Amino acid sequence: MSDFSLRDVQILPATASNYSEVMAISNGINDGLDYLPYKYHEWLADPNRSMFIVKFKGKVVAFLSTLLVDGGITALLQSLRVAPIMRGHGIAGVIRGYALDNLRCKNPEVTKIRVTRKENPPAALLKRYPVVHSKAVVSVLLPNNQMEDSIKALRLRVKRDYVGAPPVVLSPLEVLDLFENPCILEHLFPKGLLIGGSLPLAAHKCNLKLMLGSGLLWIYSKSTHSDTPSSSVTQCSHPAPTHINPPPQHPPLPHVSPELLSLSSAPIPVPLAKGTHCLNIDLFGTNPRFVQGHILHHLVKQIPVLPPGGSVICVIVAEETLRGAVTDFLQGITPFHTRKNLLVLEGSLQNPYLPHIKAKM
Repeated sequence: MSDFSLRDVQILPATASNYSEVMAISNGINDGLDYLPYKYHEWLADPNRSMFIVKFKGKVVAFLSTLLVDGGITALLQSLRVAPIMRGHGIAGVIRGYALDNLRCKNPEVTKIRVTRKENPPAALLKRYPVVHSKAVVSVLLPNNQMEDSIKALRLRVKRDYVGAPPVVLSPLEVLDLFENPCILEHLFPKGLLIGGSLPLAAHKCNLKLMLGSGLLWIYSKSTHSDTPSSSVTQCSHPAPTHINPPPQHPPLPHVSPELLSLSSAPIPVPLAKGTHCLNIDLFGTNPRFVQGHILHHLVKQIPVLPPGGSVICVIVAEETLRGAVTDFLQGITPFHTRKNLLVLEGSLQNPYLPHIKAKM
């Protein structure tokens, strides 16, 4: 584009009236599983969030959102997108730089920036924001006409193979109780990060208001001390919540966390195809014996809320050590080819992201 100059762009707060133009530059984002069409108007009403657009010759050519988390000391950069015809002109750096300057000005308490990426992020991004954690991603397609048979096959697989404790659905009070126990937090979140629905948050109670207010389904399983030898897990003097019924005894597996926590939210519509929804299931911990029961429980609870005729892309995010257990359980269900890993990058807000040109306002 020979007539393009960064000095000719405008950066403005996004508004409801920009929705259609933002969607017009979003084709193919996240392999058709883009959540922004569903979340856009909800995000506009969030006081902890800022949303920006870039305009060139009166047209929207880029979008980026920031979200304050971790009690206000961290900002997430989310949903960056640039119109295909404008890529390679430095617009992504301009809107990132403007968003970071806005944070420095309006939120001086923010010291860290966190972003998520799939495989092979740009070297310039990694230089500023190193990878602090990586999780495995396994995705499958459940078409409406195959859903009943697929769930039936998974039920039979659980009945035949599952030896873990029955999953327990947690109330908000029980979730809060878990986060009072530092030993359990260490087992479930070894990097100190709770990554739910692609939101990389510190595993701290200050973020639970954000999570508990989102209608999430939380499920928990825990081995008892009597069936887990002291050599297999890190022992801790902090007890688990006493009001969660202890599971039955079963043979131990070595070198795994005694717990598994998981969460999901109701499937949301995505642009991939009409009637297609995305269901995210996030697993925390490293205990493979509980994987089957947790995944099945989320599917059984969440799929009935689909509209008639709806199909589901199920995206499961877990520690890399659980990839095999998740893949084995879902064997025979059509894979959905999207990212294989979810990377969390984190860096300081002290210095500018990149040298950038101030946009016209």
